[in-house]
Amino acid sequence: MRPIRIGVNALYLIPGGVGGTEIYLRELLRALAEIDSRNHYFVFTNRETGPGLVPQQPNFRWLPQRVRASFRPARIVWEQTVLPVWAVRLRLDALFNPGFTAPVYCPCAAVTVFHDMQHKRHPEHFRRLDLPFWRILLYTSAHLATLLLADSDATRADLLRYYRLPPGKVRVVGLGVYPVFFGLRRAPEKFLLTVSTLHPHKGLDALLQAFARFRKQRPDFRLIVAGMRGFHADALERLRDELGLAGAVEFTGWIPREQLYDLYARAWAFLYPSTFEGFGMPVVEAMAAGIPTGCSNIEPLSGMAGEAALQFDPRDPDGICDAITRLVSDGDLRARLAAEGPRRAALYSWTATARATLDAIVEAVMGKE
Repeated sequence: MRPIRIGVNALYLIPGGVGGTEIYLRELLRALAEIDSRNHYFVFTNRETGPGLVPQQPNFRWLPQRVRASFRPARIVWEQTVLPVWAVRLRLDALFNPGFTAPVYCPCAAVTVFHDMQHKRHPEHFRRLDLPFWRILLYTSAHLATLLLADSDATRADLLRYYRLPPGKVRVVGLGVYPVFFGLRRAPEKFLLTVSTLHPHKGLDALLQAFARFRKQRPDFRLIVAGMRGFHADALERLRDELGLAGAVEFTGWIPREQLYDLYARAWAFLYPSTFEGFGMPVVEAMAAGIPTGCSNIEPLSGMAGEAALQFDPRDPDGICDAITRLVSDGDLRARLAAEGPRRAALYSWTATARATLDAIVEAVMGKE
């Protein structure tokens, strides 16, 4: 088969502003560059995104566009009008859309990624003015795509349930973990770590309540929540202060990966109390780093972590408090999770993600020809 020409629609990306989907795209492009020197990639970015997103290889080309993703209406219009023109001009064989949305008119095969279906499962977590755009654009993108990629079986099931798509149109391509996490030199300090955007579905209210109870017994521990400020940031800061945790809980906001690695290396334990997830990349990262980890007993987290993490009900502050106590104090449990975590995390590889994604793109192109 001849080399194919693949457009990458990165117009959605706002560095430090879209959470885990940024890490996903950066790691995927890096892995694609490692496994594929034959096909040609054309990466469309916005004004906020610099050339660092695009691998420095001859078969990757950076195509910055004159639009800001932070002004969503302009980005949507550009995606729907200008991007198809580029697809024709460049004679693209496929357009890869890693951030949910895609042009309605696409002159080539379209492969679109759905990281979750939160707008259908939990519409209450969306701003009223945003929700209609999510519903219309995502529904259209899903139905017009040649193939859809879902991060997990849970997301695939949601796509089939809510959009009534043919099962063969949706396939699961899990995410990976960057190898640096396996090599972190652990030096635990007395703080608990959560890596999460400050959104309502992340379960951070219950975590703060549980941590307040835990600190009555262990006031020497702190909690650090690293991640993008989201819709729920102000409410969480108020709750923190009401619980008397102002000096004990830190919300870092979005931080560079090097600082994040340092937190993973020093954390005593890791907690992920989310009530809804499409995948849950931080759990895999924590397991890879050998941190004793606790996470919600929801799918896909439960099946992903298995016995390598202590699981709890994310809506039960008392249960979370009990989990924290065990993760901090139970030496046998800590040793077991520290050993099992990296073995479990080794099942998730960005190289495997890249290969499965490329296979899907090639299949979509062949199906169009």
